[in-house]
Amino acid sequence: MVSTKLEKLNLLDKFLFDEAMEDKETYQAVLSILLENEVEILEKPETEKELRVSPQLRQVRLDVVVMDVEKKFYYTEMQKRDTKNLIKRSRYYQALVDSSLLEPGSKDFNLLNDSCFILIAPFDIFGRGLYRYTFEGRCRECPDLTLEDGMIKVFINTKGRNKEDFSQEFLDLMEYIEMTTDETAKKVESKRIKKIHERICLIRKSEEAGIKYMQRWEELVYAREDGVISH
Repeated sequence: MVSTKLEKLNLLDKFLFDEAMEDKETYQAVLSILLENEVEILEKPETEKELRVSPQLRQVRLDVVVMDVEKKFYYTEMQKRDTKNLIKRSRYYQALVDSSLLEPGSKDFNLLNDSCFILIAPFDIFGRGLYRYTFEGRCRECPDLTLEDGMIKVFINTKGRNKEDFSQEFLDLMEYIEMTTDETAKKVESKRIKKIHERICLIRKSEEAGIKYMQRWEELVYAREDGVISH
């Protein structure tokens, strides 16, 4: 038996998040609300994208990756558990993503796409009580001088306390991520969140998604039994 049924999963659960974000309009809506900036993506997002520089090095699997109309890359991770290594992990992910963006033999590093790493979690990595922490390169000696290397890292804490700094739509999405239910969706006025919920409802009713979820759960059980992953 699966410990949590598909219809009971929240967006905090990787399976439901990945399935939902495969839809272009859904992911575009989530990005736009999280960043409070209209994002227009080019194509269907890739989910569970594997990256590895060489067979000898550790691979990573990114939850969702997509490029917008300005050829900026967005890669998003849903992290339910605090592994105490997420800051360094974001650095490793960034390095692997960058290494995949240039063609072999390319000498012009200015061809690197701009990129935005977004990690969503139900806990506060930095302990400052904020919903969103955005990091861009800045000079310590000259705070007004930014590195402008095209890299942004955004850490979302769904349990932030600075509500006065955000739109109601953003705050409603924070609640919806944690409690992805019909009741939560009915309370919000945001048309985008309601559209996201429509996508969630389709997944929960999908026989294909149900089978995929069962298979995924079985794979995790076998991996734990074989000692591949920790409990």
